[in-house]
Amino acid sequence: MAVRRFLGDLLPSDFNEAERMHHFDVSESLLDELDALIEEFGATALAVDFAEVNASEPLSRAIEAVAGDENRENPPTLAVVREALLAGLGARLVGDGALEDDEDDTLLPEVEALIERFGGDTLAEEFLRYE
Repeated sequence: MAVRRFLGDLLPSDFNEAERMHHFDVSESLLDELDALIEEFGATALAVDFAEVNASEPLSRAIEAVAGDENRENPPTLAVVREALLAGLGARLVGDGALEDDEDDTLLPEVEALIERFGGDTLAEEFLRYE
């Protein structure tokens, strides 16, 4: 509910009034979508639960490298990717030209943040970024 109030307050008052009185747009407005989510999940639902989380491109490359390991029997979890990074995966990807020199510096903090939020047993492939 706080997000809805915050976004509603960002809009100019004349826009809010026009939105309420003359909603001609066929597609739902942002506020309409928020109202529908609040109605379905309740006013106490956390906004962060509705945000999609993707790994950065460099971390996606690292995840793909671990997932593509032919010796691996199971899909890698975030903890497995973290272990691979600690074992030098980032440096190997830089050496192979898959990552730039400065890109491997952010991999470990990023995967640790994902582990903190989603747990180490979460499948890493769920966070792949496809662009």
